[in-house]
Amino acid sequence: MVSSLRLPSLTSLFSSPSILRPPPLLCRPHHHHKLSFPPPLPLTAAFSSQTTSASTTENPKKQTNQDQKVITPRSHDFNAWYLDIIANAELADYGPVRGTMVIRPYGYAIWEAIQDYLNVKFKETGHSNMYFPQFIPFSFIEKEASHVEGFSPELALVTIGGGKELEEKLVVRPTSETIVNHMFTQWIHSYRDLPLMVNQWANVTRWEMRTKPFVRTLEFLWQEGHTAHANPEEAEKEALQMIDVYTKFAYEHAAIPVIAGRKSKAETFAGADRTYTIEAMMGDRKALQAGTSHNLGQNFSRAFGTQFMDENGERQHVWQTSWAVSTRFVGGIIMTHGDDSGLMLPPKVAPIQVVIVPIWKKEDEKTGVLNAASSVKKVLQSAGIKVKLDDTDQRTPGWKFNFWEMKGVPLRIEIGPRDVLSASVVISRRDVPGKQGKVFGISMEPSILEAYVKDKLDEIQSSLLGRATSFRDSNIVDVSSYDELKAAITIGKWARGPWSASDADEQRVKEETGATIRCFPFEQPQGTKTCLMTGSPAEEVAIFAKSY
Repeated sequence: MVSSLRLPSLTSLFSSPSILRPPPLLCRPHHHHKLSFPPPLPLTAAFSSQTTSASTTENPKKQTNQDQKVITPRSHDFNAWYLDIIANAELADYGPVRGTMVIRPYGYAIWEAIQDYLNVKFKETGHSNMYFPQFIPFSFIEKEASHVEGFSPELALVTIGGGKELEEKLVVRPTSETIVNHMFTQWIHSYRDLPLMVNQWANVTRWEMRTKPFVRTLEFLWQEGHTAHANPEEAEKEALQMIDVYTKFAYEHAAIPVIAGRKSKAETFAGADRTYTIEAMMGDRKALQAGTSHNLGQNFSRAFGTQFMDENGERQHVWQTSWAVSTRFVGGIIMTHGDDSGLMLPPKVAPIQVVIVPIWKKEDEKTGVLNAASSVKKVLQSAGIKVKLDDTDQRTPGWKFNFWEMKGVPLRIEIGPRDVLSASVVISRRDVPGKQGKVFGISMEPSILEAYVKDKLDEIQSSLLGRATSFRDSNIVDVSSYDELKAAITIGKWARGPWSASDADEQRVKEETGATIRCFPFEQPQGTKTCLMTGSPAEEVAIFAKSY
């Protein structure tokens, strides 16, 4: 049952107190400087839609739009808008520990859609799921020098267990390359044991100082793949194959037009030879690193002594890869497609693809309308479509329309008494607001209705990708000088230009503009190029942007 309270916005809890808008609060929370996740308040229960009290309204039987949840306009404050959607669409709530979040069922269902797709692809490409322990001996982390240097500021350590001080500190898993290599060393002996290709779905902990729900939290969920190979060519092929899997998921399911490419040396994963990435442009034009694949070379195998006997009887260190995507992708979907009405979910990742809203005024109309709505639900469910019938009589149809729009459901079907008489329905698209997105008189005949709904879901999926692609392309500026790069970044654009400058020059760009090299795209323009910073010849263009 949906709450009859006007819910407090997570914005007032996750953002600065300078947001100038009437906060829909039951009381004013304390503000905490520069922390996205404050300590829990006594009002925590008010964030849950399950905490309904009949005493909050004179007429709990039928609520109007007066208690509709408030979403900050995206153009007014993007961060506030993002946090409002997470709260009001019931995707997540904050945990009692600073920087943690509770993923609610609707948010977790989006993550499950990501899992469902990737699990199939991982197995199709020869990988098996398994699980490694969450606790890692600190000595493991220390074995690979660049790895410990890169992760030490983010480590969470366990020093006491069972009431006693531990002989060796334990690291709460920030990533698993070290413990994976410890086990690979025990499992790999001969070239016949290779390739070894595994994946795990797990949680990881990184002690982030600045947090944002789904995008950057103390603990998050992800999958991490780990493979070992007999030669460097196989490892490179694997690393590229997996970034391609992520790219296809982004385009075909999340409707996010990512740019795939190679990270710069400065942005390469700690302990990797090369890092490949998919970079997505969010609605505020910041970049989101949505997935990575690392060619680890022999860095970890040399540190851990992970060797095999090759076909010539000689001992060799294995070549390795690791690759991952996380619940950060959920944040990417929100920030790519959402609008001022709330979430806008691509049908292929939507927990609910179609919501049916029955409409009646008189009691003698109710049975016929509900029977027709149930029949429509059965037809669509039997066709493999994810359907929700909202048959509660404690909310008005208008409230339901707004609520399910805010939840991002791609299609809404309305059925009233006249529709029952004409054996037809009214269908509205989430991605096309108002009358323009509403079609009347769609037949309830199963074959016609099923075909129409499937066709519209496909159209929405394509429309969202097309819209996001146009937005991305219109906000990338080709530059040929550092001044042009700075100008582009100043107005919030991505800058794309030839680059062959030093790591020091890259750091200068970061310090002076706040932008980093997001990647050297796989798709490169032809012809001669001149570095925008040094004027020297350049083989590649790089993309610069501010990022999350």
